[in-house]
Amino acid sequence: MSVRYALPAFLEGIHDRAAYVRWLQRKAVAHVRRDRKRGNVTATVSSYKQAIHEAVLASDGVDAYTGEALDWRLLSDYDNATSKEQRRAYKQRFAMLPSVDHVGDGLGPADFRICAWRTNDCKNDLDLATWIDFCRKVVAHADRSAS
Repeated sequence: MSVRYALPAFLEGIHDRAAYVRWLQRKAVAHVRRDRKRGNVTATVSSYKQAIHEAVLASDGVDAYTGEALDWRLLSDYDNATSKEQRRAYKQRFAMLPSVDHVGDGLGPADFRICAWRTNDCKNDLDLATWIDFCRKVVAHADRSAS
């Protein structure tokens, strides 16, 4: 019998399947809630859960945009109360926390990539082409300023 959301091989020894499926469920629910508020009436938890799982498998454990290894041990460890108390210092410890990024605007079919929380925070709501163009401007300016 096949398992619907099998634990990705790179998570073996880090998380069990139950913890992974709980994480998938929470991420799917959160993204569906957000996208429905934005007007996506076709968003469903089951389609989002499947799309997120496929994005996790495609990631092979690394950030889709930077190629950096993600710290999958951090899944479900973030604590809002501690974050509020420790602020930036706490959040920085979670820079490589795997997060779910919308490829599009969230109004069409479920389409995600997995990236570090830091990457997702930087990209925010920009589409990929706009974000890459912006990153190039940042690097070009930094290079000019350093000379």
